Amino acid sequence: MSKLPAIIIGAGHSGLAMSRALARRGIDHMVLERGQVANSWKTERWDSLRLLSPNWMNGLPGQPYAGPDPDGFMSVPELVRTFDSYALSNAVPIRTQTQVISVSPAQDGYSVQTDQGMFHSRSVVVASGACALPNLPAVATELPPQIARITPLTYRRPTDLVPGGVLVVGASASGLQLARELALAGRRVVLAAGTHLRLPRFYRGADILRWMERIGVFDTPWYQVDDIERVRRTPSLPLMGSDECETLDLNALQDLGVEIVGRLAAVSGGKAQFSGSLANLCVSADLKMDRLLTAIDNFIATSRLAAPPAEPIPPTRVPDAPRLSLDLVKEGIGTVLLATGCRPDHHWLDMPVFDRKGRIRHKGGVVGAGLYVMGLPYLRTRHSTHIAGASADAEALARHLSERILGREAA
Repeated sequence: MSKLPAIIIGAGHSGLAMSRALARRGIDHMVLERGQVANSWKTERWDSLRLLSPNWMNGLPGQPYAGPDPDGFMSVPELVRTFDSYALSNAVPIRTQTQVISVSPAQDGYSVQTDQGMFHSRSVVVASGACALPNLPAVATELPPQIARITPLTYRRPTDLVPGGVLVVGASASGLQLARELALAGRRVVLAAGTHLRLPRFYRGADILRWMERIGVFDTPWYQVDDIERVRRTPSLPLMGSDECETLDLNALQDLGVEIVGRLAAVSGGKAQFSGSLANLCVSADLKMDRLLTAIDNFIATSRLAAPPAEPIPPTRVPDAPRLSLDLVKEGIGTVLLATGCRPDHHWLDMPVFDRKGRIRHKGGVVGAGLYVMGLPYLRTRHSTHIAGASADAEALARHLSERILGREAA
């Protein structure tokens, strides 16, 4: 096969956005996908999941949301249908069921070895997603063998779990949503909360993400952020998509009977041991929320917007004496659900582009000569995390890529 100007690895929203940006510039390319379009959404999401971002934030390049419910929340099947339709209508050149085995430097470009043969390209865009593998804590290896261990990537529905209670580890969006679902299904749930965030779903007449967009939270470019690597590791926003626009926080879970404990610190002799820092972490989450809400209040006042008055939000309730240990077997815990985050899988990149913690190094998505990455948190702005944010990222990287191919100095 002749050398292509560009190969995109991954046919999720980032890969589709990048394909359109290259096509608009007349750059021949191919998208390689290990499964089908939107493969991780089709195969690695739980049944009840709805997007935590409103529909108006989930448009693709050239195809903003145009349905009847811009403030609603898509289900995963709805999102998958959107992606499939987009790939078809844009004639995206995709090779599905093509697993990338390695990407390595070659003369004037890269060699991409797959299970369907070798491809050659001057440029490669890695768009395989930010959440390919669960980020498991070391203490997970110490769990008793009779305790089932699952992650949000393998969980599907409450009825699949073995009998008994559930220890949910992690209080970001996935941990909170799954703790809620399991509690509503009648399971005993203990939630181990480490560092986390807190947000109301709805504030002063609008979705909290609408306010965050209006005050510019999502717009700051990566090179203007202090300690960008720390910011890129910030927990996901603790939100849930629902018709009722419900707020999902530790108070809401406690109202459902979920027991809140501190961070899972160790497992020894079948006992889970929890940190005593729960109260401090909850105070920190409340303070960060209050700072954001104050910024929104100031924006409303300065802009003289007509908005309902702020309703008081009570502080996070913390038990007087949160338990510090839990005998998993004796107290009937059948499953530990490790909602401790996820990470990309770039093991097939056969070149020195990683930092000491195995994270791919990049500057706003530019990794090296002709090598790019898409779909990572805060790639270029905080908006990079959102589906609609892929459009601006793809345009910027496609411009860089095309200037390189045309032999001009990249901006």
